[in-house]
Amino acid sequence: MKKNFGFLLALVSVALLSSCGPKAFVKGSYDEDVNSTNLLNDQWSESDMQNAVRDLVGSATGHYSITSSKRPPIVMVTKLQNKTEEHIDTQSIMDMVRVELGRGGRVSFVDKEAREDIKEEYEYQDSGMVERESKKGAGGQVGADFIINGRLDAIVQQAGKDKTVYYKLTLNMTNLKTGIIVWSDYKQIRKKFRKQRVGA
Repeated sequence: MKKNFGFLLALVSVALLSSCGPKAFVKGSYDEDVNSTNLLNDQWSESDMQNAVRDLVGSATGHYSITSSKRPPIVMVTKLQNKTEEHIDTQSIMDMVRVELGRGGRVSFVDKEAREDIKEEYEYQDSGMVERESKKGAGGQVGADFIINGRLDAIVQQAGKDKTVYYKLTLNMTNLKTGIIVWSDYKQIRKKFRKQRVGA
């Protein structure tokens, strides 16, 4: 009897220890629709980014400065200021802006981030290692017509168990020659959450 009781006690102890051990997300699957709404927590999400970028790009490409141009305007997409309290990858947002703007072929782009790489390649091609006919050099680049930059703001309000998170993504397109903002628009997003106990 004592032996059975001891064995049972050992089994219970093992079960308790295993249930108290560290937990990790170990079994996953691909989400078939990356555009489906993600409200897993109260942080900025890919759904927020997709919705905001889609609407703002639609507004920009329908503006007179782009639709009336005889050739695709050359655009430089630069920085997005993060004025929220969250750590948000603003480069990813602006990358999506650039990609979505380019889908219709209505604009062309120059890449500010690639300038140092381009300079190094010019120096290499001028080193004598590259055939003269294919060599590129300084002085042939095309200047941008417009710069697109912006700002992400947030307001968080909480009362008791209820919480709202408000985001406003604003983008501006500035004429590089005149310095005039020729297009500006914003997208507002407000999400509601209610605090509840999360199971183990």
